[in-house]
This record gives sequence, structure tokens and C-alpha cells, in this order.
Amino acid sequence: MVRVSGVPQDVARRLREGMARGVLSFPLTAFHDDGTLDPDGCRAHVAARLAAGPGALFPACGTGEFFSLDEDEYRQVVTIAVEEAAGRVPVVAGAGYGWAQAARFAAIAEEAGADALLVLPHYLVAAPQDGLVAQLEHLAARTRLPLIAYQRDQVAYTVDSLRRIAGIPNVIGLKDGHSDLDRLQRLTLAAPEGFLFFNGAATAEVQARAYTAVGVPAYSSAVHAFAPEIATAFRTALTAGDDDTADRLLRGFYVPFVELRDRTAGYAVSLVKAAARLRGARVGPVRAPLTDPGAADTAALKELLAAGLDLVGAAL
Repeated sequence: MVRVSGVPQDVARRLREGMARGVLSFPLTAFHDDGTLDPDGCRAHVAARLAAGPGALFPACGTGEFFSLDEDEYRQVVTIAVEEAAGRVPVVAGAGYGWAQAARFAAIAEEAGADALLVLPHYLVAAPQDGLVAQLEHLAARTRLPLIAYQRDQVAYTVDSLRRIAGIPNVIGLKDGHSDLDRLQRLTLAAPEGFLFFNGAATAEVQARAYTAVGVPAYSSAVHAFAPEIATAFRTALTAGDDDTADRLLRGFYVPFVELRDRTAGYAVSLVKAAARLRGARVGPVRAPLTDPGAADTAALKELLAAGLDLVGAAL
């Protein structure tokens, strides 16, 4: 089955082109030291991400601490991303919680000019497949924006559910954070032509080759938020089949980074933000319930980051 044409498919086309061109960038949300939003810091950080050539921009998602933003802050973050992107790359804003609250965020994102929404896993409860499908149906009925479903944690679609959500006119793709490649292969084979998939595993580069093998070469890159030189070098090596360079970056940076990330819950975000600060970015601290790394982990991160940058001929 070929998916129908229209606005969602125009966005899907732009995303597909972007995914072929560069990594998917998930910018951080900048806060002042007192925890209030820092719009100027957000703008500078987004501008720097765009200068590094991503395929698309995903503001106010997991790395951007969507879960800690109120609606006015969310509006500012998405608006800044849209203004800075200026149509050069698609802007896909995060939206989540139950469908009723997600629809409120969707309306804000639509007004701000976002191109699409990444539908983050719903809050707290486990749900049956019919409920997971209904969640997207309710949200899709309340926004004109194309939707990308995000399966991770308590959200995992079966093949039947994938077919059902792919039949919702403005659902255009799926981000996978489970790394269950058997399940993912079944989903990609069951999806209609043109349906988008991308690798959303934490530190996705570590599993990028495995995802590519099941037909999902595109991936999100948290490393792009603080070391686009490393992220770009790895993707270039991956797409060129340069296994020696890819392995060198995996051994010398990515795998040690994952080992450091796994020391503490929440480091998938707070370690990324700490690395951005080490490089002089004005992004500030994380918000509770996340915590910033202590002195020992920050020192280890600094040493690792310097080593990774040295591998690609860059400096801290």
C-alpha cells in the first residue's frame, strides 16, 4: 500500500530527505542557574546545532526536558526552534502525557509553526494495544500536524497495532527506543510504503549498524547536542562503510560514554547537558527530578570528551 499524498506526506518527504542528509538533532533546553527558562541560551544552542547540519530538529523532546516544561515555556522553546530553523530543516516538537494534555501541547506547537510532533510515551500506566492505538487516534483527531509515534518504556506496538496506527492519515512514522530488533524488523516489514522509522535508542550510534541491518539507518543523536564533530564523523564513516573509523569512535568514545551514562539514572540527559557546558554552551543545569553530575563524573566526562574530540581532530 502506498500512502496518500498531502501535507503529512510533504513533511514525511522533507524528513526522509533530512534523514538521508544528517543525524536528527535533539537540542537541549537552556535554564538559568535558578531553574528558570533561558530563552537566549536556547536560541544560541539551537543556532549552533543548525550550523552543524542536522537532518531535522526535535525541540522540547526527551533530551530537551519536555517533562519539566510548562505550556508557556514549551511555546517559547518551540517558537525559538522554528524561528532559527527558518524552514531550512523540519522542526518536530515533542508532545506527551495523556491525549487531552498532548492535544494542548499540539495546539501550541501548531501555532508556533512546528512541522510535526513526536508523540512521547504517555504518563505512568501500562496500557493494552487498543489503548495505545486510541491514544494516537484521539490526538490525531485534534491536530493538523503529522505525528511520529515513539515506542519505548511502557509503549511497544505489535504488528497489528502498527498497521492500525499507520492507517491514521496524519501518523507518518515511528521512533523506536526498545532496541528489540526482532520486533522492529517485523514492524518495518508490515508498514506501508513511505512510513518512516528511525533509531531512538539512547546513544543511538552504538546500535546504528544493527538498526541499519533491519532497514532503519536514520537515528537521533544526543552527541550532536554537545559534540557535532564526533556525531558527524561517525555518521560519515557509517554511511561510507568505513568500519575502521566507526570502530575507532565506538571504542574510543561512544562505548565509554555509554558506560559513564549508565552509572546514574537520568544521565542520558544530564550528562549530555554537562558535556555541552564543558564546551562553553549556555545551557545551564537540569531540572529536578534530574540531577547534574558530581565532580568525579564531570572530570571523567571531560577526559572522555577531550579524547573523543581528539579522534576527529577537534579540541575541547
